[in-house]
Amino acid sequence: MSHHLEPRTVTAPTQGTGVLPRALLWDMDGTLIDTEPYWIGAERALMARFGVEWTEADGAQLVGMALTDAAVILQAAGADLPTTEITAELTGAVGEGLARRIPWQPGARELLDAVRAAGIPCALVTMSYAALAARMVEAVGPGVFDVVVTGEDVVNGKPHPEPYLRAAELMGVPIEDCVAFEDSPPGISSALASGARTVAVRALLPIPARDSLSRVPSLEGVDLDVITRVVGGEVVDLMEGRD
Repeated sequence: MSHHLEPRTVTAPTQGTGVLPRALLWDMDGTLIDTEPYWIGAERALMARFGVEWTEADGAQLVGMALTDAAVILQAAGADLPTTEITAELTGAVGEGLARRIPWQPGARELLDAVRAAGIPCALVTMSYAALAARMVEAVGPGVFDVVVTGEDVVNGKPHPEPYLRAAELMGVPIEDCVAFEDSPPGISSALASGARTVAVRALLPIPARDSLSRVPSLEGVDLDVITRVVGGEVVDLMEGRD
């Protein structure tokens, strides 16, 4: 699978009286698919080989993090393996899980279908590696993601803004005209720092309110109207009173 398209000019589609984003930028793990149990299970199995108990709380601290950074934390906790072996083992285990079942988050498939029908270009921006992203792209079908940026495609992973800036560059659109969907603290920080309008989706971890950050309890509450409001500069907070 090719991970990039040549940069191109995208004309913003319209929805009613509002202007839709030039592009939508999607995190994968936790946002579109519920893979965090796969990751934490893989980490637990790896650490058990070294006699280390790996808890849900331990796994939560790695959510959304670049795999190489996560490997460093696992090494510090007792995993006596090189970084490349750790990332390969975790990726392999999660890939086996995805081969059995793609665990879609509520509303994810429906929202992707809606934005595709509206003609909004999309990019997948994930710290997972290409082999896992390819399973996601295959599951969602052709024509949904115009660009895929993986953890192997950037020097600086999330929370650095590089992944989202790279996606916008490949799409040929200004990052300020994009809306990013994220669930993890590193991913949210990455998207906000890039300049993208950012929607945080509640998944495994709580999402504190932040300036310029829209929040939703799930993708089931998101439609084209919400997206139009966000790209227009409104902070849409559907988590108020639900924190």
